[in-house]
Amino acid sequence: MEEDKKTVTQYDVAKAAGVTRSMVSYVISGNTERSVAPETRRKILEAIETLGYRPNKAAQALQQGDVALAFRRIGIIIHAPDVFRRPYYAEIIEGIYTFAHKNNFEIAFIRFFYEFENPVLFNKLIHEEEIGSLILIALEKDVQNSGDKLILKMKERIKKIVCVEWKFSGLSSVYFDRKAAGKKDTEYLIACGYYDISYIGERDERIDGVKEALAEHSLQNGSASDIVVGAAFDINSGYAAIKKLHEQNRLSRAIVCGSDEVAMGVLCYLNEFDIAVPKRVAVISIDNIDMSGYTSPPLTTLNIQKTEMGAMAVELIVSDRAGQDEHAVEMTLPTVIVERKSCCN
Repeated sequence: MEEDKKTVTQYDVAKAAGVTRSMVSYVISGNTERSVAPETRRKILEAIETLGYRPNKAAQALQQGDVALAFRRIGIIIHAPDVFRRPYYAEIIEGIYTFAHKNNFEIAFIRFFYEFENPVLFNKLIHEEEIGSLILIALEKDVQNSGDKLILKMKERIKKIVCVEWKFSGLSSVYFDRKAAGKKDTEYLIACGYYDISYIGERDERIDGVKEALAEHSLQNGSASDIVVGAAFDINSGYAAIKKLHEQNRLSRAIVCGSDEVAMGVLCYLNEFDIAVPKRVAVISIDNIDMSGYTSPPLTTLNIQKTEMGAMAVELIVSDRAGQDEHAVEMTLPTVIVERKSCCN
């Protein structure tokens, strides 16, 4: 019978690399408080690979305690599975992962909000011995559907929580100003000479921005329903909204879309029915996902710093600035119009 292989220890790694065990421990822990010479780090990592060293979590827990081990572990909670299909959120998550890796933090899990209605899972994952921080991405709809109590329970257990792309009272957040985004798009259209303007997109603060810009230029006629011609959040609903508008003979001269995905659905329909953009209908949107530069015509849109939003959330955690209540931090990222060919001729 083959003998069990000897467990490789940090002392073995240190001996192979010709360094002290404390130096090995320092590199393995990801500590960044002091620098390690590149050549020393290389020797340690090569020894780890050659010897097949694996950290002994039980031993680490005895030495450091479970809370200390969890300090660099971040949990991510998102709204629902469709988030994985949305390019906008993919860029946010990319920023989170990239900045976490850069700072030797680990993503412990990515879960859907509704899963935590299960108390067993909640108690297993939302615990200071499991994670040191949480990032909550776009959970506004969940909170509106009575999910606020669950957020408050998380707030009691985890001290460093950052909301991304939305806000929750008493928690730190990183987001863009939706109202300002809607207003900036509308003002751009007005500057291009368009006065008959409608909105298709999510029913949120973006609508307020559109209405405010129109009112300031004395262009708001009728009720809000005359401006908001369709609620939409993706390509399919954007297509359906513009289709209904066309069939009702209510096509506006210009349309503000709440997101690039909505705008893609709008452009798809307009192209399908040979409605010239921007000659007959001008289109502008909000997001600037990669695909927006490859639509027909290329989409004029408001750039949202998506990757930076994710990175900033991690930075608040790493720098220990992600406070709560009176110590909560709110970061609003600036936006800028990316001019292409779907608006001004």
